[in-house]
Amino acid sequence: MALIYIIEDDENIREIEEFALSNAGHKVIGFTCAKDFYKKLDDVLPDLCLVDIMLPDESGNEIVRKLRRTPDTRKLPVMMVTAKTSELDLVKGIEDGADDYIKKPFSVMELISRVKALLRRTQKEEIKELVLDKLVIQHERREVTMDGKRVELTYKEYELLTMFLLNKGIVLSRDAIMDQVWGTDYEGESRTIDMHVKTLRQKLGDYGNRIKTIRNVGYVIE
Repeated sequence: MALIYIIEDDENIREIEEFALSNAGHKVIGFTCAKDFYKKLDDVLPDLCLVDIMLPDESGNEIVRKLRRTPDTRKLPVMMVTAKTSELDLVKGIEDGADDYIKKPFSVMELISRVKALLRRTQKEEIKELVLDKLVIQHERREVTMDGKRVELTYKEYELLTMFLLNKGIVLSRDAIMDQVWGTDYEGESRTIDMHVKTLRQKLGDYGNRIKTIRNVGYVIE
């Protein structure tokens, strides 16, 4: 059972989310605004947060940015809930630090499946260290450094990079990446891989150029 916080000002949607996740065995606490969410966050950290983009007092994007700037919540799994569907909006959410997103309207089963997959990805067996020249993953601390400088990655970006480094020089199919990083239950669009690879490349600078696209197949890190 996981403790999940939901920040959603639409009462109908919030009740559906709370009901679905509670029935799936999770403890759920809902909030209508960022202010109440922050107050509760000071008391107890959840295992995962669902954050709506459009809120009355603060945007979901700003909430995610604040979580990523705070040491205690930097690695907190966050799923954004959005009615916006353009690629630019989705990329922005990922760049701000969201680990996943789900688009309205969504089904109860899709919500439960996506939450389950995100929770599963945050509880994987730890690997001590992965190295590519001066790009280093310290898995026990979930820390990535590049030329000795820390690189801040979202959970999905971190899992992607880990998968790439575990398979250096091996071409990974899109299906394999989707299965490993997003989970077999994931039924979203495959272009989400491309968006995450794009933001990962940007954050890794020159190392990002070593992630090669293999047309009609997938990706490989060299």
